Amino acid sequence: MSDRDDLAAVIAGFPSVLVGFSGGVDSALLAVVARQVLGRDRSVAAIGVSPSLATEQRTVALDIAATFDLNLVEVPTDELDDPNYIANPTNRCYFCKQTLWRHLARVAAERGMAVIADGTNADDRGDHRPGRGAAAEAGIESPLLNAGYGKERIRAEARKLGIPVWNAPASPCLSSQIMYGLSVTSERLQSVEQGETILRAAGVQGDLRVRHRGDEARIEVVPEEFPAVRRNRARIAEALLRLGFSRVTLDLGGYRRGSLLGGGAPALELLAERSR
Repeated sequence: MSDRDDLAAVIAGFPSVLVGFSGGVDSALLAVVARQVLGRDRSVAAIGVSPSLATEQRTVALDIAATFDLNLVEVPTDELDDPNYIANPTNRCYFCKQTLWRHLARVAAERGMAVIADGTNADDRGDHRPGRGAAAEAGIESPLLNAGYGKERIRAEARKLGIPVWNAPASPCLSSQIMYGLSVTSERLQSVEQGETILRAAGVQGDLRVRHRGDEARIEVVPEEFPAVRRNRARIAEALLRLGFSRVTLDLGGYRRGSLLGGGAPALELLAERSR
């Protein structure tokens, strides 16, 4: 049995399914296989649209939907109206997902979809993911997890199917880059998105983050990309200072998931600081 047969078998057990679709490789594989197994009328790919969704990520999702003829719906969400989300506690993702699944449940009911599914996979089980609690409460299915798919298997199958994001860096929502306890605002979300665009434009590759820490923009990239940041130090720092940051640093611990939860003070390299 091939990798895809495992996932296809899980999906084939659904009368119909609405997939929470972000354009990342996990949900893209799920949405594409659901379309192939159940057909267009019995599968929907739903994108939650809000200021926390990066413009590039939305564009990628729309391109994938067009390429694979997904039954796509864009669903405006309103998490920025929730004071619990805005306060940005360590379980912020719970409130975000609670809002998302509420809106997607409405769309699923309107379109007669029997199941709502997300892209949670086997490698997510050890991560800090409070949003999974909201998914459990909403009765969301996780076919990739149920089929035993981890990230490596997902990427391999996505590559076979020609899904262009099969090897793309992870792209979590923009709010995940804002330091816990610092309120989530549209302006801060835009600063994160623009900051990461600045790094990409400077030629920095792979997984990267611009962590919004109030006055400080803290850059995280894989260690192999430190030279690219340093070569373009002036360009990157000047652009980030123009966004309103007063201090720009490079985290010498390198890119890592969940760094906002980490204890201790990481070693930092100061790239620029606005004169007081």
